[in-house]
Amino acid sequence: MGKASRTKQEPDRRARIAAQREAERRSEQRRRIYLAGGSILVVVIVVIAFVLVKLNSGSGTAAASSNGPTGSALAAVTQQVTDVPSSVTDQVAGGKVPAAFFVDAKTSSAVSTVSSEMGSYFATVDGSALTQSGKPEVLFIGSDYCPYCAAQRWAMINAFSRFGTFKGLTTIHSSSTDAYPNTPTYSFYGSSYTSNYISLTTVEMQHNYRIGNSSNTSVQYAPLQTPTTAEETIQSTYDPGTYIPFIDFGGKYVQVGNIDPLSPSMLAGKSWAQVAAAMHEPTSTIGAAELANANYETAAICELTNNQPATACTSTIQKLEGTLAK
Repeated sequence: MGKASRTKQEPDRRARIAAQREAERRSEQRRRIYLAGGSILVVVIVVIAFVLVKLNSGSGTAAASSNGPTGSALAAVTQQVTDVPSSVTDQVAGGKVPAAFFVDAKTSSAVSTVSSEMGSYFATVDGSALTQSGKPEVLFIGSDYCPYCAAQRWAMINAFSRFGTFKGLTTIHSSSTDAYPNTPTYSFYGSSYTSNYISLTTVEMQHNYRIGNSSNTSVQYAPLQTPTTAEETIQSTYDPGTYIPFIDFGGKYVQVGNIDPLSPSMLAGKSWAQVAAAMHEPTSTIGAAELANANYETAAICELTNNQPATACTSTIQKLEGTLAK
């Protein structure tokens, strides 16, 4: 190749290299712009997510833990709880409930004493007969957040199902920020109960989440139902500390709190299905404690119904009636 040809091609080669480098520069510039834009977008998304989390935690949204089974799974679990055979409940009988929990509190001073000294108790009281629609009435006052209420509802649902039928029960968990967090349970809110023998009034006063900053334990739980003035008077008369759960059996007996050995700690980490299954095992820790509480509640109701029906007021239950303070 001659010198003239090389001279002519050299500028062409340099031009092509320059054009290629310019194209690469522009490509690199676009890439950096895209990266920068993508980074900004990621930051914006993270900020928005953070704001949403903060807003949710400040508005009192429910805890993230599961609220339990629904649909057919809920129906199956509930049937397990309500259909424990009498052969199983009679085997548990009074379980390991200490006799000291059953007290006579027919005067205001006696009520004051047991409330301050015991906290939890099953007392015979001298109240006006509590009735509704011509039947003895049982009054329950609790709250969805309350772990002790959570433990007690399992026993109540079993006991009251011996006399009638619940509809609309839903599963929930107790508060995630209180003692014994996320205890699996039911709520009576939105449910109904029918019986030929008794009436049941339930008041769930508060939700299981707090208003405002959900991590601040001094902040109140969101309100749910409000007791009537008469219901508040009943509780304050026989439960001066206004502890929950509170149960008044027809103005004749009251139960405040869980009766030992029942404790929400027994249900820690358990699923609803596991608790329901345990209630068919009279030698299990959960089954023995829940059914013993249920049996004493059944005994109190049998006292109100003159031992009707016989399917509920078995000979074993009638023996427990004799252990209640007279």
